[in-house]
Amino acid sequence: MSRRTSILAEYPLLPIGATALLFLLFGEDWLGSLDDRLWAASMFLWLFATIMWAAIRVVHHADCLAEHLGEPYGTLILTVSVISIEVMMIAALMLHGADNPSLARDTMFSVIMIVMNGMVGVTLLLGALRYGEQTYNLQGANAYLGVIMPLAVLSLVLPGYTVSTPTPTLTSFQSVFLILMSLGLYAVFLLIQTVRHRPYFTVEEASQDAPAAHHARGSVAFHALFLLAFMVPVVLLAKKLAIPMDYGIEQLGAPPALGGFIVAALVLTPEAIGAMGAALTNRLQRSVNIFLGSVLATIGLTVPAVLTIGLVTGESIELGLQSADLIMLLLTLAVSMVTFSSSRTNVLQGSVHLLLFLAYIMLIFAP
Repeated sequence: MSRRTSILAEYPLLPIGATALLFLLFGEDWLGSLDDRLWAASMFLWLFATIMWAAIRVVHHADCLAEHLGEPYGTLILTVSVISIEVMMIAALMLHGADNPSLARDTMFSVIMIVMNGMVGVTLLLGALRYGEQTYNLQGANAYLGVIMPLAVLSLVLPGYTVSTPTPTLTSFQSVFLILMSLGLYAVFLLIQTVRHRPYFTVEEASQDAPAAHHARGSVAFHALFLLAFMVPVVLLAKKLAIPMDYGIEQLGAPPALGGFIVAALVLTPEAIGAMGAALTNRLQRSVNIFLGSVLATIGLTVPAVLTIGLVTGESIELGLQSADLIMLLLTLAVSMVTFSSSRTNVLQGSVHLLLFLAYIMLIFAP
């Protein structure tokens, strides 16, 4: 494919970039008065669709880089790209000024529930319905869970039980400790994943129903450049999205946790499509790398980012989960340990995770 054709295929950058420019120039006026619900809904849908489109293109170029670089680097680029979008969106929403100190917690909890229950459930179910059983590298899954579990508990459970503050927050000293520990553990994991134990995160597929999609049109530099180009509008539009989203939640009387769910669903949808597609072509190892890698990157990178923002701006960051959410997190971690205790998956495991995801959705609206 010629370079000209490759560049023309990136036409989505024009409407996406135009949207970002329009909102930079006129966004203050357009979003200044949202009393008309139809206008507010239109603004939200326009921004949501544009950010989703940009995120899909980011994932596309991450997949192209994955074809060039191979596993586990390919999946690592994909997860870090998606989590970078998540971090930037949370930062933009936090700095928007809305009084929602639990936004980061709700978003991270939503990511864990959507990925560990929704994505895992649907992926395992689809793969099992098509192939009966699928295999993956058990050592890699255990390595992921071995880091996910302590980070999840220390970040989302422990703050609710510390006594240094009256709310489920951390002191500055505790925040710095958690930042350093999260980054340190994630760095050690990356060393294991990319250098010392790369075979843990790859597997020789016994059979493939269809070959992997080969859609890399350009060089590594080409795809890296456009990956960054599509990420810029996400950063510019994320803060704008916060305005109609906060207005809609307030006007509808919706639970505050819905904001975190919307952010998580927005950034995870392209990744979920990739995980399900890999399972349907009997490449479950890539699916495992995608969804477990997403959860680990979310905790390992988002927690340090939001705590740093809180320390710099003086914003209060609530991390500790309460009541039903706490039970759902611990149950999800326990079920995940059982699911990934064998190198073969079947329809029962997918059904259990999907049931937990539906329970999570129910609890958002009926806590």
